[in-house]
Amino acid sequence: MHQRRIPEWLRHAPAPSVRGFAVLAGTEAIARGILISVFPLEMYNVLQDASLVSEAYFAVGLLSLIAGLMVPFLGRFVPRRWIYSAGALMFAFGALLALEGSAAATVTALIMITVATVTTFVCFNAYVLDYIAKTQLGQCETSRMFYSALGWTVGPALGVFLLGVWRPLPFLIAAVAAGIMLAVFLYMRLGNGRLITKAHLAPTNPLSYMPRFFAQPRLVAGWLFAVIRSCGWWIYIVYLPIFAVEQGLGDQLGGTALSISNGMLFLTPFMLRWMQRTSIRYAVRVGFLVSGALFLGGSLMVDLPWITVLCLVMASFFLILLDVSAGLPFLLAVKPSERTEMSAIYASYRDVSGIVTPGAAWMVLLVAPLAGVFALGGAGLWAAYTLARVLHPRLGKDRGQLAPVSHEFDNAAPLETA
Repeated sequence: MHQRRIPEWLRHAPAPSVRGFAVLAGTEAIARGILISVFPLEMYNVLQDASLVSEAYFAVGLLSLIAGLMVPFLGRFVPRRWIYSAGALMFAFGALLALEGSAAATVTALIMITVATVTTFVCFNAYVLDYIAKTQLGQCETSRMFYSALGWTVGPALGVFLLGVWRPLPFLIAAVAAGIMLAVFLYMRLGNGRLITKAHLAPTNPLSYMPRFFAQPRLVAGWLFAVIRSCGWWIYIVYLPIFAVEQGLGDQLGGTALSISNGMLFLTPFMLRWMQRTSIRYAVRVGFLVSGALFLGGSLMVDLPWITVLCLVMASFFLILLDVSAGLPFLLAVKPSERTEMSAIYASYRDVSGIVTPGAAWMVLLVAPLAGVFALGGAGLWAAYTLARVLHPRLGKDRGQLAPVSHEFDNAAPLETA
């Protein structure tokens, strides 16, 4: 009797690779990139006040933070592949809900998409730490951003343009892209990741691993770098378009500026090579120093709004440099037995910045114009520059050679406390 052979790719899933994770991130970039400049405009249109927009984003950030911290707890009962899949579906349904157009629907859609983003991000980072070797983490981060460059470059300007052509179009594209992201994830067959157990029972309280996080200065410093960098992006993405509308520069400018900035993602391989020749510590300090100076400079030039826009666009180049470098100190310090928990901690930087930024902007706008928000962002970036002095000087170096950036914590001394 003739016996059919089952194809090898069905019997054994291909090992997840740097390229596979980069493709998955690229599909997510299309879904998020098409809406990232659309939502600030939509929120401003339905709420008609920058302070109300800040209040709404503040509340959304709180909900997203809680959701992100709950992912590891949920993972004790629900397989990780289902959590990721649910996040992708929530993103698609959120985009479709935004088609309704009312204030309630727009805010609810933003909540769904934000929670979906943090859910998939926690799972994504846990998968990366499961399947990508430490020696390849720098390459993985750079490849992820390079493959995401097209979605982040074309998406913001295209989303705002399509919003003017036919309002539902960017939301429909985002929903389809989220479906494709789910399809790519299922094709990769990542399963539930590699299970690493301890001798004692895993904690069920999602906050019970916080003391372990705070006991590791490298993790705390790396997380703070991510939070402050993300605050810079929040100001750029949310408040620059509002500034442009208030200054009479048009509602297209914010999306166009973000697309120009994201076009610099194609330079990330060169940034990685430069970082390998110097060190992560040097790259992080340069990124925070120069971006902070440009944010502060832009806040002083609001009487010449085009100069302010130019300063912030230039600052975004150094924020991208921080995207390449500033996340590595955290990722490289994570222990294998704490991957899922610490991935949730790391992912919380988005939500914490999503709480801190609109909350601080809300208070600033009570007493000052938008220029005050830009100035506050610059001050925060400079604070991170000061904190970055605690990083080991040989971060990114491997015994004097041009080595992968992921060796540095193997030989580095513990961080000093700030």
